[in-house]
Amino acid sequence: MRVSPDGEKADQMARLFYPAILEKEPESTYGVTFLDFPGLVSAGDTAEAALVNAHEALAGHVAFMVQDGDTLPEPTPLEAVVADSDIKVVAITMVGVTIPGKAKRVNVTLDEALLEEIDEVAKNRSRFLSEAARAELARRSAS
Repeated sequence: MRVSPDGEKADQMARLFYPAILEKEPESTYGVTFLDFPGLVSAGDTAEAALVNAHEALAGHVAFMVQDGDTLPEPTPLEAVVADSDIKVVAITMVGVTIPGKAKRVNVTLDEALLEEIDEVAKNRSRFLSEAARAELARRSAS
């Protein structure tokens, strides 16, 4: 639970829902596009996999936008979504994303071998662990 600057408990973390178009062309994977984030796409071999990947893609994209100080677009209302007539729409749905808050320093305990593996692939442990946590939370919320 978040606590506001005046010490009061906030109702819940900020969460927005953006419309996503799930599409499928013959002999291709399922694709997901977001009208509010041109160029942000996701895909999967099944509709379910594409939507799980869409949650992860949106969470990562929003996290980087917030980190860079970019303003997030207002979600387009679902009833205002109009799909391009050239694509084979499977579904139009809403994908939720939790807006990242301010970074907070915490202590965690990790297996030293796992920590060494992380250090081999990441320049920044905190960023790596944050991205991994966001991806896992997105995956679980999509399930």
